[in-house]
Amino acid sequence: MDCRAFILLLGVSVAASLAAGWASGQTPSAGQRRSGFEYMGRSTQAMQQDDTLNPGMLWVGEGEALWSRPAGAGGKACIHCHAAAVSSMRGVAARYPAFDERLARPLSLGQRINQCRQQHQQAAPLGAESQELLSLETYVAHQSRGLPVALPDDARLAPFLLQGEQRFRQRMGQLKLSCAQCHDTNAGKRLGSSVIPQAHPTGYPLYRLEWQALGSLQRRLRACMSGVRAEPYAYGAQELVELELYLAARARGMALETPGVRP
Repeated sequence: MDCRAFILLLGVSVAASLAAGWASGQTPSAGQRRSGFEYMGRSTQAMQQDDTLNPGMLWVGEGEALWSRPAGAGGKACIHCHAAAVSSMRGVAARYPAFDERLARPLSLGQRINQCRQQHQQAAPLGAESQELLSLETYVAHQSRGLPVALPDDARLAPFLLQGEQRFRQRMGQLKLSCAQCHDTNAGKRLGSSVIPQAHPTGYPLYRLEWQALGSLQRRLRACMSGVRAEPYAYGAQELVELELYLAARARGMALETPGVRP
């Protein structure tokens, strides 16, 4: 059950009472960190671990086809610049969001893919959560499956990382809840029928059984914002990228699982 369903179940007054009683949580130490995979039932874990059962592999397959398909006025495909993704993209997703010198701010992996399309393929950017963008992003991230999250120690990222942490701990919406209150203070407890994970983004883009589709981390963040009755940031907003950056920092050293499967 997601945040919105939980709120509908308990009602605003009960959720507000919980919020008033929750104290600020502490970020889990490296030894205490757990992937959302560990909170899932055995059948869902098995679905993620078996590529023949994992629905996210359909997007990986489409991404592989798009990797070799020319696009835009430039008539180039990704493979023309980057060669085989299995070697050239190995470890790339583990380093995102990454700082972009021209824009002087961090970009998510999906934003980098669209930047390449515009600059090198002379093609229109792909829409947020579109099948094509999710497929390319999942295909690229899949090449790093099993590698540790390796957000670079780039001093230029520091102010954006701080902003991301502040947003993670900031109460928001009509219910005045923060990300930290669920994913730090109450991680491992139940929200309706689901266990609250620690918010480590190791499986994104991932397939959610609730969605019956694959989606990005930004889709999950926006859903949580709606759940606490806050106005979600627009896809691609810097605020969402800063949150992604902070979550990646929290997960540094944890193994990537893309495409993950979650309830």
